[in-house]
Amino acid sequence: MSEQLSLTMGGAAPAAELHDAASLLALLEAWVERGWLRALDRALAGFFRELDEASPPLALLAAALASHQLGHGHVCLDLAATLASPDFALSLPPEGEDAARATLLPSEILAGVDLAQWRDALAGSRLVALDGAGEEAPLVLHGERLYLRRYWNYERAVAAAIGSRLADAPALPAELSTSLARLFPEPLTVDGERLTDWQKLACALAARGSFSLITGGPGTGKTTTVVRLLALLQEPAQVAGQPLRIRLAAPTGKAAARLTESIGAQVASLNVDNSVKKAIPSEVTTLHRLLGSLPDSRHFRHHAGNPLPLDVLVVDEASMIDLEMMACLLDALPRHARLILLGDKDQLASVEAGALLGDLCRDAEGGFYSADTRAWLAAVGGETLADPALREGDGTRQPLAQRTVMLRHSRRFGSGSGIGRLARAVNARDAAQARAILAEGGDDLHVLRLRGEEEAALERLLLGGRPARGGERPQGYAHYLEVLRDSRPAADCLPDDPAWHEWAKRVLAAFDAFQLLCAVRKGAWGVEGLNPRIAGALHRHGLLDGDQGWYEGRPVLVTRNDYSLGLMNGDIGIALRLPEPAERPGQPARPLLRVVFPRNDGSGGLRFILPSRLSAVETVFAMTVHKSQGSEFAHTALILPDTLNPVLTKELVYTGITRARHWFSLIESRASVFDEAVRRQVERRSGLVEALVG
Repeated sequence: MSEQLSLTMGGAAPAAELHDAASLLALLEAWVERGWLRALDRALAGFFRELDEASPPLALLAAALASHQLGHGHVCLDLAATLASPDFALSLPPEGEDAARATLLPSEILAGVDLAQWRDALAGSRLVALDGAGEEAPLVLHGERLYLRRYWNYERAVAAAIGSRLADAPALPAELSTSLARLFPEPLTVDGERLTDWQKLACALAARGSFSLITGGPGTGKTTTVVRLLALLQEPAQVAGQPLRIRLAAPTGKAAARLTESIGAQVASLNVDNSVKKAIPSEVTTLHRLLGSLPDSRHFRHHAGNPLPLDVLVVDEASMIDLEMMACLLDALPRHARLILLGDKDQLASVEAGALLGDLCRDAEGGFYSADTRAWLAAVGGETLADPALREGDGTRQPLAQRTVMLRHSRRFGSGSGIGRLARAVNARDAAQARAILAEGGDDLHVLRLRGEEEAALERLLLGGRPARGGERPQGYAHYLEVLRDSRPAADCLPDDPAWHEWAKRVLAAFDAFQLLCAVRKGAWGVEGLNPRIAGALHRHGLLDGDQGWYEGRPVLVTRNDYSLGLMNGDIGIALRLPEPAERPGQPARPLLRVVFPRNDGSGGLRFILPSRLSAVETVFAMTVHKSQGSEFAHTALILPDTLNPVLTKELVYTGITRARHWFSLIESRASVFDEAVRRQVERRSGLVEALVG
């Protein structure tokens, strides 16, 4: 291969003729140096070569690409898709940034290779097991997909666990129809038109099985639905003297805190006995805490041998769950327990490999309910499924559809909401319609077009927004700093006075009023470039005492779970000066900088932590859209880079838009970047649905 595959352009041979693994590894090293491949992927290929020196270069190349695909969220390497577009298997720079390259691309070394040749090369390697046969091979080839063994095992385990639950037919709650009518006393009408009450039908379907999916966009009532579902399940169990053990969980601390805040009010409004309300928990935990993370380990305290002590588990923000976490969760779930997954299928998938909710809700738009399911829903729920978007289904061939409900009416974003209309257009990948909605403007939408990195208009928006047509002012970062300054307790207020606690809570709440979201981490329009710029601007305007190191008002994001401090990845805190008790009687209290975090246990309490104890935090005036999942802000601003990037998709734009409650601002320097992002859709490779159906 060394003669046929040089590391320079020219004379590239088809990979079918490659025979020198050393030259292939050298090429992989060149890709690593350019940032096209991770060092981990190259190291894995080198390790596999040591395991089997006779393994053909095509097998080693596939192993490196399969590993690299995991870093992009794909569970496997799709051989056919890779041959159709080989260069998409690498992290290539945006078009035009690397015209002077002198390194071969996958499209050049795979020239002339067909699917049969690549499969034969893999099948001939001792590194590869066909369809998972045996346990010793580190790679698994199934059809046109190549997996690392661990992820093959995860996918099979998840498919088997969900498949067995789809076949369950647990006993229905007593007087189901009567309870549904009491929990949903009024028909759903909008502008005088009777609509299908999907919340009611979601409760009915979830009560029918031990696994259910409830998906819907912002404001469609996922929390309302699940609280009524829990009442539907708990009430007859209470009457029978066997109350259900119910747990609520979410992937991140922020998502858990949000659900904790909203679920209490929903439970209080239920039309059930107080004893039933008390038996519905309002505390939401993270999945890591629920399963019991073991320090310095991928394993958890709860597993098949030590299952979770519960009867019903509700997991919110399920779009953020990766394949490995879902496998661990299902492994620890008692066989008799019900699992209810909530989430928005159109949001960004997890950062790690897998797009569980998106895969499982693939048919949610069309419904695909069988005639039996439709008849049962009509009889039990009194609702007619007349939505023109629905399609006829087959319960035998589409069992997952019979346990899936999509909530279709948003109470937050009505027909006149600019944010709602924009989100729907983006979700439909209709760039022209989305651009027209932005052009119309409105009280809740704003577009800021930048001519350069230093434009003053960006600074004005970030500090305080712009006057809306109705006169109300969208918030910027000046708001929380004004709350910090103006509502600080008096200097003579004692350190143990509750006023300090209430002040800290007000500052944290004020910070949640505005958030700048970025599509990327690096560059002038990324998190790493914008955070110091924003801190500097606030410092210049006299709103911050400093912009380097630790200073009062600095907001920070936890980037790694820290169980000793009770902090989780995604938690946000703010550095505040708080008085410390005097060392001796008669001495004045001295102010000390501490970072204040809200507790994620539903108590409304706070954690006060010394900055020196925080080892994995970063400033968070700007955060990535991925990190914002599970959060909402009164005013959200999304800033896009000036060049197209692989992460820019309609899912990212939709997620950024739907973090906003009242105002959304789009910040762009090139309109074509937004338009092209809306047209692009995330496609994560996996075989979960096929494994589930098969």
